[in-house]
Amino acid sequence: MPSSKGYAAQDAHSALGPFNFTRREPGATEIAVEILYCGVCHSDLHMTRNEWGNAIYPMVPGHEIVGRVIAAGKAVTKFKAGDVAAIGVIVDSCRKCPPCKHGEEHFCDEGPTLTYAAPDRVDGSITMGGYANNYVVDERFAHTVPANLNLAAVAPLLCAGITTYSPLRHWKVGPGKKVGIVGLGGLGHMGLKFAHSLGAHVVQFTTSLKKKEDALKLGADEVVLSTDEAAMKAHARSFDFILDTVSAPHALEPYLALLKQDATLTLVGLPEVPPSIASFALIAKRLSVAGSMIGGMPETQEMLDYCGKHNIVSDVEVIPIQKVNEAFERLLKQDVKYRFVIDMSSLG
Repeated sequence: MPSSKGYAAQDAHSALGPFNFTRREPGATEIAVEILYCGVCHSDLHMTRNEWGNAIYPMVPGHEIVGRVIAAGKAVTKFKAGDVAAIGVIVDSCRKCPPCKHGEEHFCDEGPTLTYAAPDRVDGSITMGGYANNYVVDERFAHTVPANLNLAAVAPLLCAGITTYSPLRHWKVGPGKKVGIVGLGGLGHMGLKFAHSLGAHVVQFTTSLKKKEDALKLGADEVVLSTDEAAMKAHARSFDFILDTVSAPHALEPYLALLKQDATLTLVGLPEVPPSIASFALIAKRLSVAGSMIGGMPETQEMLDYCGKHNIVSDVEVIPIQKVNEAFERLLKQDVKYRFVIDMSSLG
């Protein structure tokens, strides 16, 4: 059994600290990866503090993983020792239901296996995530990484990247479309980069004009202060699509008023309080409010390849693992531009 070390939460109230554990030997179609970098997602904070009520302890979080293959099973065809591999939010699924057969494993009818804090389909153990020195995963749930990209900045693409890329692709964002991005954080800055790259006219919505300069640098054509009623009204009934990345409770009606007839507002954030929507706001223009969650394995690889072609990565602040608890506190204050990434060599 491969020996592993990482940082874990022992309960909902404890800080993360050093933790030793073991992983299984890689099977015939599995690879073992030495983790080089792991992104810090806001959901890691929610999970370790049991804010969603589904925590399993001890918990090693982390689902934005980039590493180097150190072993490969005899039936592995996609990787060899020495290759760079990336692992995201899910690491297995039933593989036989209609979504799985269509390459949408994240919508698995039986439920996908999460990268951490979930029962492993292989041996029944509880999955431990990427705040660690290694990982074992089936090659189907690992991805190749374009050689031209900075590996630390690639890590958040495995969650923040695919979470925003997938809905933009699904709702056919591109030239001739006016697109709004709500929120400029870990998710929002990636949505802005992708929408701009896809050729849309992109309007960044923010509650802080301090972010205007950054938004313009990242590709926004316009920046609108969402608390400015006159500025919002000036954009009424003009958007083809709005991507809402905000995880804090907020009203949706102001953004619904900006959509054209038959347009869509898609939510990718996870506010702790469910949104409330007045039916008339939808009925008046036959609007849709939708949700989107990461992407399947083929689409995740497509996203990484697209990023390689267009030289797109996340804006990151690289930290040692010893500062992960400080990073959690800074996340709560939105004190990061725009994603923390742990350099796992700091584990020692």
